[in-house]
Amino acid sequence: MKKWTTTLLSVLLIMTAVLAGCGGNDKGEQGSASPSAGASGTSEQGGSKKNVTLTYMASQGWIKDSEMELAKKFEEQTGIKIDFQIVPSDQYFNVLKTKLNAGEGPDIFGGQSGYSEITMNYNVEKNAVDLSDQEWVKREDPLSVEQLTANGKVYALTIWDTYSSFVIAYNKKLFNELNLEVPKTYAEFKNASLKIQEAGVTPIYQPIADGWHHVLWFSEPGPNYEELEPNLYDDLNQNKKKFVDSKAMLDSLTQLKEMYDLNFFGDNTLSDTGSDTVAKLGSGEFAMSLVAQSAALEIAEEYEEFEIEDIGFFPIPLTDNQIYYINPGGPSKFIYSGSKYIEEAKQYFNFLTEQENLQYMLDNDATISNLNFPDLKNKYTVEQQKMFDSYPKRGTDIQNYVNYVNPQWMDIGKDMVAMLSGVIQPIDVLKSIDQRRAEMAKVAQDPNWK
Repeated sequence: MKKWTTTLLSVLLIMTAVLAGCGGNDKGEQGSASPSAGASGTSEQGGSKKNVTLTYMASQGWIKDSEMELAKKFEEQTGIKIDFQIVPSDQYFNVLKTKLNAGEGPDIFGGQSGYSEITMNYNVEKNAVDLSDQEWVKREDPLSVEQLTANGKVYALTIWDTYSSFVIAYNKKLFNELNLEVPKTYAEFKNASLKIQEAGVTPIYQPIADGWHHVLWFSEPGPNYEELEPNLYDDLNQNKKKFVDSKAMLDSLTQLKEMYDLNFFGDNTLSDTGSDTVAKLGSGEFAMSLVAQSAALEIAEEYEEFEIEDIGFFPIPLTDNQIYYINPGGPSKFIYSGSKYIEEAKQYFNFLTEQENLQYMLDNDATISNLNFPDLKNKYTVEQQKMFDSYPKRGTDIQNYVNYVNPQWMDIGKDMVAMLSGVIQPIDVLKSIDQRRAEMAKVAQDPNWK
């Protein structure tokens, strides 16, 4: 139903591929390249196309339909086929680490950006190709490039809507009917949700089953934690403070737990999935959801009773946050250092970053409003622009500034589920984050932890 949702068939195919153990160093006869083939799509001698298959493994939701269509065009032009291998998000990182540790990585692998992520989780200096000399590096948003740089070398390509952060989308028609204003504090947000409940509507659709989405509630308001506790980010990176020392972070988790206890997320939040978000909002069953901002376009496309401007936006108001948080990173594309087809993979990256292909991805993907490359025609709605104007103060979220956070994202998600379920307390979530950070810092031989 949703354009950005990977098909069930793709998921089934990857499980077969994973079991078969196919990787960059084990192509089989069909994937072999002619020894005389050059790096371009056609050989200089005869102009013939290559007979190469690039395996490309990524987490569910990272490869959009528009890129798959471009991959077909790329194959037509060059003969180089892209074999997409999509792994369910709750399994992806374990599968990827297993393959990298075994020396059997795919030709291209997806991964999140961020210094601690790329060095700790993927060991890019060993497992990925240095792409610093590629032409598109000069055009990509410098903040995105920074998230993929280790010791002065760029190891991946990000093509993502890094400007449109996850924010709370709300049904403006329902808000108007109930005389509700956009909340500016947690207390206002809580009171609005209670009134929505009284009207017979579930306040917030929160898909927890995916394992990662609910962590955004805690991580994205990070700039407000920094404002409440000046220099918090740097103190965390220098090990002068721990997560458990932050009252703002504890308050944020405590408020989220209260929202869960008040049943703001409904009865099935632990089993709800992101693929149903548009349907839940479009049906009117839920009033709000923490979403990518393109959700308004999708809802308007699929539900006649909604216009694009019927969906408004505001940042997460936990800890009374009024700062628009920015995530300059995102799912990224790495070339495996052990691949037989490094030049062909570089060629695919060059193809994707051609201006007309970037615009094609933007124009043909309802889940994005812009991309992190210049001179593209964006798709910002009036409500999006209104939100940008209403929240002029900006800041970077936790996972893209504080070291050793992003690599433990799914573990944080598990801890938060335990917290919501009453198994542990909010303070215990922070203690677990600190423990894992210390372990990762020790492996990284971080001098701040000595």
